[in-house]
Amino acid sequence: MTTLLIQTESTPLTVNFPSLVQMTNEQFYEFCQANGDLRIERTANGEVIIMPPAFSDTGNRNFNIAAQLGYWTEQDGTGIGFDSSTGFTLPNGAMRSSDASRIELERWNALTDVQKASFAPICPSFVIELCSSSDRLIKLQDKMQEYIDNGASLGWLIDRQNRKVYIYRTNREVEILENPEAVTGNPELPGFVLRMAKIW
Repeated sequence: MTTLLIQTESTPLTVNFPSLVQMTNEQFYEFCQANGDLRIERTANGEVIIMPPAFSDTGNRNFNIAAQLGYWTEQDGTGIGFDSSTGFTLPNGAMRSSDASRIELERWNALTDVQKASFAPICPSFVIELCSSSDRLIKLQDKMQEYIDNGASLGWLIDRQNRKVYIYRTNREVEILENPEAVTGNPELPGFVLRMAKIW
């Protein structure tokens, strides 16, 4: 059975298709292509999540996050960056998309052109999620842990409403920063600093 979880402002709306078996990767890819205006993810157990577009203020803050990461990535030269519309197939089978992410060039270049042109079968090394008013913090915390469990070495979850940043690292307890002016990527991303003034 295929289950669609349609994210509304407060709770997901679930739509079940009893006669439709779980989508294959190819069918899911076709579904995403046929619904290009939707933000779509898939969980490890095959549930398809349809999320609303980002609100305008969240979109602006996502842009500022991606711009800062993009500038540093160009200067650093050892990795490649991705925006919020990029989906990756994680080792557990989930297809996830974060607000910004980065992968080392060596890992990215090891993929085939066909893999790169789809939901690439790779977990980003670094991910950032921005919790907007339509998101549930607990769901994003689970998603961040999923990234770490699937190979990410660093993840930042930004909770704008409470002005907190949750730092996720491999084999480490989650670190919580209270109202920081900036967040640094050391040692995983030497020299990267996310200035929070335009994010809050």
